[in-house]
Amino acid sequence: MTLAARLEPGEVLAMPARVTHARRGALRHSFRTRADHLLLAPEHVRPPRLMGHNRFGLISFHDADHGGPRGAGTGARWAWAQFGAVGIARRPGLVLALLTQPRFLGYWFNPVSFWMLIEGDALIAAIAEVNNTFGQRHSYLLARPDLAPITAETELTARKVFHVSPFQDVAGDYHFRFALHPDRIAIRIARQDGKGGIDTAMTGPLVPLTSRAVLASSLRRPGGALRVIAQIYWHALRLKLKGAAYRRLPAPPDQEISR
Repeated sequence: MTLAARLEPGEVLAMPARVTHARRGALRHSFRTRADHLLLAPEHVRPPRLMGHNRFGLISFHDADHGGPRGAGTGARWAWAQFGAVGIARRPGLVLALLTQPRFLGYWFNPVSFWMLIEGDALIAAIAEVNNTFGQRHSYLLARPDLAPITAETELTARKVFHVSPFQDVAGDYHFRFALHPDRIAIRIARQDGKGGIDTAMTGPLVPLTSRAVLASSLRRPGGALRVIAQIYWHALRLKLKGAAYRRLPAPPDQEISR
């Protein structure tokens, strides 16, 4: 069964992801962690009992958390509009999916989510929806110029225009690679700015999300999004103690999405 076929009936897939992050250059810093993600088709979600959809749950997915302004998003409608602006229209077999971290007991924070257009097992285009800890969001639309399928060998480049970390300049380029399989996803992001760079990877299996799985992951990695934000501040403190220079918050980009 293809990945699109798994998602189209409304099944929610869990992705217990292994996340690696490595800062290169004069000041080096790296870490590995685990983070629980969901892959779902937002237009027809059938969540298990312990997961809420636009309502409270042990974990939950809210359409307003994604697609457009933070906290007031329009979800799938926004994503389809962005893909339509580059010439990708709805067609039979083309599934809009979102890879994201859910809310935990109502609390939400997500460093990056990925909107993906999937046809069979092929990725046609993606949107990297990036949030910082200052309440801001910017998205990067990623597609080949001819809109051909994106393979594991395809490298997609986007100019960095959004402030993510106070210990990084708003400079350089992101280089994205995606590898999609019916039972696994791998995403790699490299940023280069002439002074070093950062390599980030997120890989993990795709398994059906059940209430038992929700409970098990909540016990194994308690806190969900709270755990993620705590890790961000912990590593920020470690960078500061290593002597990393602090950058003030610049004005956000004029446009909500870069193409």
